[in-house]
Amino acid sequence: MSIKLEKVVQTFYENLEEGKITAKKCTKCGNVEFPPVYACNKCGCWDMEWIEISGKAKLHSMVMPAPLSMKPEYKALGKYCYGEVELEEGARFNAVVRGINKKKRDEILEKKMLPVNCKAAIYQRDGYKTVVFDYVEEE
Repeated sequence: MSIKLEKVVQTFYENLEEGKITAKKCTKCGNVEFPPVYACNKCGCWDMEWIEISGKAKLHSMVMPAPLSMKPEYKALGKYCYGEVELEEGARFNAVVRGINKKKRDEILEKKMLPVNCKAAIYQRDGYKTVVFDYVEEE
């Protein structure tokens, strides 16, 4: 990367380049932080270790992008929504979830299916990789 990053952020992006999606886990209370941070938000401990996440997650809420909030770089994602995602490891945050259009959103909400399964994926953006989630159809 051509810009200088803080060590925790740099390590996260280097791991993505190696095909690994990682988080930080508190050695004191076991809380998992994603995206990774320096200290545990649950207990304040600074002793954090890197872990590779499973990628399995649940989508708890959905918001469709409005014309003003659509990002041109996300056009290649196809249909997507923004939503609150919870990793199997426990971290909960806002993310981009591919595979959900307005029709699918309406179906999920009408059938009261939330939370639904999704899976983390590494997505190549302009010059770097990032993490998005893919909606997983129930079988």
